[in-house]
Amino acid sequence: MSRPGLAFTQGPPFTAPLRFFLTTPLFLMLAALAAIPLAPEWTASRWTPAALALTHLLTLGFLGLVMVGSLLQMLPVVIGSPVPAVMAVTRSAHLGLTAGTLLLAAGLWRMEPAWIQAGMVALGLGWIPFVIAAGLSLLRAPATAQIVLNPMRKAWLALLATLGLGIYLAGGLSGLWPLHAPQALTGLHAGWGLIGWVTILIVGVAYHVVPMLQLTPPYSPALTRWLSWALLAGLVLYSLSLFLPERQAAWAAVLAWLLAAFGVAAFAVATLDIQRRRRRKVPDASLEFWRYALVGVILLIAASPLAVLLPEPWQGPMQVSLGLMFLLGFAVSIVHGMLYKIVPFLAWFHLQTQTRAKAGTIPNMKDMIPDAAVRRHLRQHVAAVLLLLPAPFLPPAASVPGLLLLAWSAHELWLNLLQARRLFLAYGGMLA
Repeated sequence: MSRPGLAFTQGPPFTAPLRFFLTTPLFLMLAALAAIPLAPEWTASRWTPAALALTHLLTLGFLGLVMVGSLLQMLPVVIGSPVPAVMAVTRSAHLGLTAGTLLLAAGLWRMEPAWIQAGMVALGLGWIPFVIAAGLSLLRAPATAQIVLNPMRKAWLALLATLGLGIYLAGGLSGLWPLHAPQALTGLHAGWGLIGWVTILIVGVAYHVVPMLQLTPPYSPALTRWLSWALLAGLVLYSLSLFLPERQAAWAAVLAWLLAAFGVAAFAVATLDIQRRRRRKVPDASLEFWRYALVGVILLIAASPLAVLLPEPWQGPMQVSLGLMFLLGFAVSIVHGMLYKIVPFLAWFHLQTQTRAKAGTIPNMKDMIPDAAVRRHLRQHVAAVLLLLPAPFLPPAASVPGLLLLAWSAHELWLNLLQARRLFLAYGGMLA
């Protein structure tokens, strides 16, 4: 399964990305279980302390960790530019992001300044080495993988904007400095984080992962040229709208939304199309995570105007429901689909490289995580999201079944990833 143009020998030890991948399900499980007693708060509004805490468990703890692990693997292998001091960066990023996310989430929930500031310090110790190392890697990258490199560079810039806004907001909430326009800047922080850092990075990773591991045709050159630019332009326009007079700001915000919505929808439609034309038609449960996520995000875009068109008492619950659909239905589902391809592939590749085994003497990718286990997890995850979407419109207790099922599905993901790790070690693989 070697691929031309991929520098596998430059990749980090298997333990570098794997420690991030194995930690992510634990944050999803924690967020689901913590949301049960906090349901009366987060179902009411996305601005409550509970909603902010749970959102950061998902965005920093789940999505942030998996994105960092993916970049540590893809920058040297796909882009051909090794990450400086990769294991030192791995250790500091993993420890800092894990501890910092827990502290920040607890601080936001309790609105405790000391915990928020401790979270800022820990997150700084995790993010700063990674941002510098990834920036150097992207700067030094050869011009041979532009399709993936360009979105990754934009995602890195979006990460800088997200972190800068996050530092300002967290410092203001904890009393370090005055905080101006907190709601507007929180929305901007979320936009740069979810559309800039998460979505643009998903797009860049998909340009490589989908054709390679799902055996599809490549994305069209036109799409790969303009898509990430459209998403970035939408974010810049949305940022500028905060400085415009009210009427012009409203029009700029609408145009920014249209750019982002059109870009995400185009990506979803294009991915569904090339998956439909894949070379091997054998059933693949990990592919279903992608299809569910992509169809869901198209429906999300179609429904998003309701967040401002519905009667005012329904707007808050609708915003929470749309947020759940984006985070759990789209981003988390895509990550599940990626993990079920990337982890078995890396386990198989490192095992073959380390043991020099002959064909048929080591487990293949399907053995690392059986398709039946992935399909079982898919059913649990989809059911959990479908149960949670109407929860903001219902009594708080109505969210409990969906949250329990979400925690169960996260546990299933964790066990499946551990299964690949156990099989890798059982056949003589070495993590470091």
